[in-house]
Amino acid sequence: MMENVTSEIDQPAAADVRTAAMRALESEFSGLIARMRHLYIEYANRVSPGMLPGTYKVFSIIARRGPITASAVGETLMMDKAQISRITRELSELGLVERTPDPKDGRASLLSASEEGHRRIRAAMDSGDNHLVRALEDWDVADISRLTVLLHALGEGKPPAP
Repeated sequence: MMENVTSEIDQPAAADVRTAAMRALESEFSGLIARMRHLYIEYANRVSPGMLPGTYKVFSIIARRGPITASAVGETLMMDKAQISRITRELSELGLVERTPDPKDGRASLLSASEEGHRRIRAAMDSGDNHLVRALEDWDVADISRLTVLLHALGEGKPPAP
């Protein structure tokens, strides 16, 4: 009769299971972040040889979300105004980013990728050596979509939608 009763000693505490799962997730994120850094280095060099990964990150935000203010880029990447100013000036000198007056605030500018900037970032990302594309090529589209939803929820600090 005692065989049907499971003692608390036999089962790990729910908190222990959760802690172990969180640590495993942190470990996987650490590896993923390292791989993404390497990918950013590759993309940066494809866009402009010698471009630093941080410059590429700023450029990719501008290319995806532009027109965007420098302060919004800084908030997104948690970078200070001086860094963003220096990087966007460099991107402008390379002909990758254009500035236009912000119609909502005459003191500010909006940043957008130039036609050449869009061309270069597409070429960098569409090269035949895209690790993310290769890694996901055998995944079901529903799994990719669900992972996207889960990562977005995690980034927002909210529980995922069912």
